[in-house]
Amino acid sequence: MTSLNIWMQGSRPKTLGAALSPVIVGSAIAYHENSFNISLTFLALVVSLSIQIGVNYANDYSDGIKGTDEVRVGPVRLVGQKLASPNAVKFAAIVSFLIATLAGLALTYVTKQWWLIPLGFSAIVAAWTYTGGPKPYGYFGFGEIFVFLYFGLVAVLGTVYVQTLNFKIYYLIYAIAIGSYAAAILVANNLRDLEKDKQVDKKTLAVFLGDKATRMFYVLLMIIPNILMIALFVVGQFFTNTNLGATIQFHLLALIPAWASIKIVRNKKVGKDLIPVLIKTGQTQLFFAILVSIGLILETF
Repeated sequence: MTSLNIWMQGSRPKTLGAALSPVIVGSAIAYHENSFNISLTFLALVVSLSIQIGVNYANDYSDGIKGTDEVRVGPVRLVGQKLASPNAVKFAAIVSFLIATLAGLALTYVTKQWWLIPLGFSAIVAAWTYTGGPKPYGYFGFGEIFVFLYFGLVAVLGTVYVQTLNFKIYYLIYAIAIGSYAAAILVANNLRDLEKDKQVDKKTLAVFLGDKATRMFYVLLMIIPNILMIALFVVGQFFTNTNLGATIQFHLLALIPAWASIKIVRNKKVGKDLIPVLIKTGQTQLFFAILVSIGLILETF
């Protein structure tokens, strides 16, 4: 029987910052708009975390039965390393998606925003078909787009909207920033696995772009969030005379861990030497989310 510790490793806990970050930022925006609701924040967090865990198990299952996980570096692969049966991992993914569904239905019922049902359904379909199904889009270079959409735009804007029932342009800027980091996590993952993916004909975006362009793309994704925050501040202060989000630029501190991972990527490290980049990217995203959220909250005082 697979131990609880192995199941926890298989859920890839170091990736969960990608699920926490958009809810943290979205809820901070809601607080900034005087509409924060802790119950709705909790439900949004359950949805986000459950989908993230579900997609991790689903990817483990789908890649495992295809044989693309047999020779890998990085986190535990339950199926690929024969630590758990494919059916057990598939069941774990389904349970995770079921938890996300129940929390999403509760969120929909409380807010009476019925359009959340098809949106949530699409998120679960996207999570499963990333590497699952007859034509997984993750095998054709579209993974980063869907990560950007669902763990950036949808997660941030959805969290904000259920609490404020409103939309402002500056919400979108924060969502793009978080989505950029989420996409960077996947780019780092696919850069690490670039040569192995070529061998098994897994055509990720990194495979399409090649090594050099993928590294440049990663660097761009890591600096875009801070550029967006600075631009938002400049537009608000000097052109519209309004506070677009937070005027406190705490987020610039996130450039410190960002630079640490950028330096490794620029030094042309490959394979297992890129594992720290994946970890540092997730940490940078979460650090950035906390910093901008503190700025948004302090702005209200």
